Amino acid sequence: MAQEVTLMEMLDARESRVFRQTQLLEQHKLPLVSFSMNIPGPIKNSPLIRRGFREGLSRLTDALRAARFAVVQWEEKDAVTGCEALLVVRADPLALKSLCAELEDRDSLGRLFDLDVLHPDGLKLDREELGKPPRACLVCGAAGKGCASRRLHSVPQLQKAAWTILWDHFAREDALRLASQAARALLYEVCTTPKPGLVDRLGNGSHRDMDLFTFLDSTSSLLPYFHKAVSLGQETASLPPEETFRRLRPLGLEAERNMAAATGGVNTHKGAIFSMGTVCAAAGRLWTPERPWPPAEEILPEVSALSAQAVMEDFAAIRQGEDTTTGQRLYLTSGLRGIRGELADGLPAVRDIALPTLRAALAQGLSLEQAGTTALIRLIAQVTDTNLIARGGMEGQCWAAQAAADLGDGIPSWEDLDDLNSSFVERNLSPGGCADLLAIAYFLHFCAVEEEKDLRR
Repeated sequence: MAQEVTLMEMLDARESRVFRQTQLLEQHKLPLVSFSMNIPGPIKNSPLIRRGFREGLSRLTDALRAARFAVVQWEEKDAVTGCEALLVVRADPLALKSLCAELEDRDSLGRLFDLDVLHPDGLKLDREELGKPPRACLVCGAAGKGCASRRLHSVPQLQKAAWTILWDHFAREDALRLASQAARALLYEVCTTPKPGLVDRLGNGSHRDMDLFTFLDSTSSLLPYFHKAVSLGQETASLPPEETFRRLRPLGLEAERNMAAATGGVNTHKGAIFSMGTVCAAAGRLWTPERPWPPAEEILPEVSALSAQAVMEDFAAIRQGEDTTTGQRLYLTSGLRGIRGELADGLPAVRDIALPTLRAALAQGLSLEQAGTTALIRLIAQVTDTNLIARGGMEGQCWAAQAAADLGDGIPSWEDLDDLNSSFVERNLSPGGCADLLAIAYFLHFCAVEEEKDLRR
């Protein structure tokens, strides 16, 4: 829980900062940037505020590097009174102030950056020296000093404005980051080679109407959909999960139309639109700016919460008819629920097979591609794939499962996978459902990796 600070603590922190600034200026005879966050109220530090500070510091160092301004000394402080950084920079003071003012004015998040530039003689440079207007008020956008001097806004109003800026900025940024990992997962799935009966870098598998480039076009068309799915999850996180799923469906239909337009009518990713879109919406519901990468152990149960009721209603409404899909006919005749049942149950094939296999293989030092092919073979051996049944009936499904199981529990060799691919192609079999599950496992793995990267920053 964030800790409130007293006025005396803030005054002590300011005195300490000014003392250290003076020391650095005397030591180096160079301009200095003093960076802190402009956070109203008694709470000056929290995980969200720290994330805003780290983003600002990253922008500052990137801008200094681009301008070829050398940082001679760099100090940071993370205290209850706030995050601070002092950077001694070899640069013209006015040029340095101009750079900092541009960072403050770049976007809404920059309004929370306090980037003071001190001349080597100790004087603080003002924005007015650059012909720039004063900083705007966080609440109304007017000249901030005027609002502050007249106390036109209450502390709770100012706090809410700062919190909203932080929350909204990272919600937008993280929605795109999560969506990008979903699209990346689809790209890694199709490029994983060799895969029995599936499109990969070597060929089309058992398919005649699609190739690697069809999948690349399709994935490119789906990135906006994944972004919308994550954003929908964020926006409806306070509503029942069934409501999120209800609102996701029209977005999925729109994505199918975009896919068809990109591929010339070829169905490359219809199953992934349904499954990966639901996973993205679940991740969005669990998202917070303090923890942008929800773990698989939370995403998968949320997938079930989203979809279980709707899937049950869908199955209850199925009636035999001429327009019945293959999946619906299989449910009526055999009780097989396919990917819908997987989602309703929280993707147990991903939880219990694909993701553990992927992680174990990577822990053994295998490449991600080798780990992916291993996870795919385990899925084929243990999952009832309605895509296999649609092409080869239950006989084809059973043959494929046994053929995959015959490769054993070890790491399949390239030669074994290539031979298995030839047999799948000969029988016109394609485990497309298992491929979608592999893509979800990739996505969850990527999210965990990105979380580790964020923690190291």
